[in-house]
Amino acid sequence: FSARVRGSRAELSSHLPLLSPLPKHSCFSFRKLWAFTGPGFLMSIAYLDPGNIESDLQSGAVAGFKLLWVLLLATIIGLLLQRLAARLGVVTGLHLAEVCNRQYRKVPRIILWLMVELAIIGSDMQEVIGSAIALNLLSMGKIPLWGGVLITIADTFVFLFLDKYGLRKLEAFFGFLITIMAITFGYEYVTVKPDQGSLLKGLFVPYCQNCGTAQLEQAVGIVGAVIMPHNMYLHSALVKSRQVNRANKREVKEANKYFFIESCIALFISFIINIFVVSVFAEAFFEKTNANVSAVCANASSPHSSLFPSNNETLEVDIYKGGVVLGCYFGPAALYIWAIGILAAGQSSTMTGTYSGQFVMEGFLNLRWSRFARVLLTRSIAITPTLLVAIFQDVEHLTGMNDFLNVLMSLQLPFALIPVLTFTSLPSVMNDFANGL
Repeated sequence: FSARVRGSRAELSSHLPLLSPLPKHSCFSFRKLWAFTGPGFLMSIAYLDPGNIESDLQSGAVAGFKLLWVLLLATIIGLLLQRLAARLGVVTGLHLAEVCNRQYRKVPRIILWLMVELAIIGSDMQEVIGSAIALNLLSMGKIPLWGGVLITIADTFVFLFLDKYGLRKLEAFFGFLITIMAITFGYEYVTVKPDQGSLLKGLFVPYCQNCGTAQLEQAVGIVGAVIMPHNMYLHSALVKSRQVNRANKREVKEANKYFFIESCIALFISFIINIFVVSVFAEAFFEKTNANVSAVCANASSPHSSLFPSNNETLEVDIYKGGVVLGCYFGPAALYIWAIGILAAGQSSTMTGTYSGQFVMEGFLNLRWSRFARVLLTRSIAITPTLLVAIFQDVEHLTGMNDFLNVLMSLQLPFALIPVLTFTSLPSVMNDFANGL
């Protein structure tokens, strides 16, 4: 077992360099919490990817504040599942894909790998296209969708090599991107000034009065957007970047505690950012019609006013149209600030998605390739369908794709949850840290 742990740690160091030994304290220490801080924030990026942002704005525009409680419950459930994934990595020294490789026979192992790869492809499509849409908005349409996709692919390769300069610098860079999202979407929230009473009611009262198929689809999409199947594989691998003496039960217990505290903080920040987006569109665009928005955009002399036909159909928005309507109602600054936030969300999530693809492929298939070959293969698998969508689909007509992909994420959840819940409850895998529930 110790030989497997050493081999697994050496494998991870080819992705993310290990930190020096952690400071020793018998009780709670902010210094030690800081030493453990990083993996949870990288994991929380998946809760802020363009798929989440689009799910947020659509649920606000379609259901107002009525589905905020679904977002809250999904985030809490996500936190509990991420804790199990992190515990698996801390206790065993192996990430989830490696444990699957060792515990399952060939057929179920291949099925699980294909399912998680499908989830990664769906998530990656949202992330890359989200970045491409942001570049299109920032360039006033001069960068086409396919051009933005190619730029995103290229700069993801560049950013992935940041870890050569140290793990803490890489984690700090992701923290910087999260800060950009908090500032930009917070600006939209302050500008729109949502009704706080309606917000609190939607958050803590589980109801959905006068809801129908559209609202139900958004509720299912929220779950799929928030709880990302491949993110559990990622988190179980990222925690291995901290040196923990797994022969010492006290150190393992302490590591689990600090990783959980850090995950709570990271997911609370991501939850607040998601609340910003839902509230902005719930307050400003719930029950608005195309005619309402078309008139406002025409009065604002927006070049995008043709996006919205003058009819009484309910407004449908996505990341692209969401930025446009914000610009029409609250000025060009709101549009560009929105696009900057989406770009930060897309760039950060494409990088963590690539890490997930590397860990999943190596763990399930036991591959030992160079860094460049790993990144090239995992990027190619996920990026090919994205390029096809970008080439053959117009940037103005992508509304239905995100709904489909978020529901796809929900359907893929069992294929990640079953291994996590199974292995963390097995004493043969978790020793004295098995989850009794």
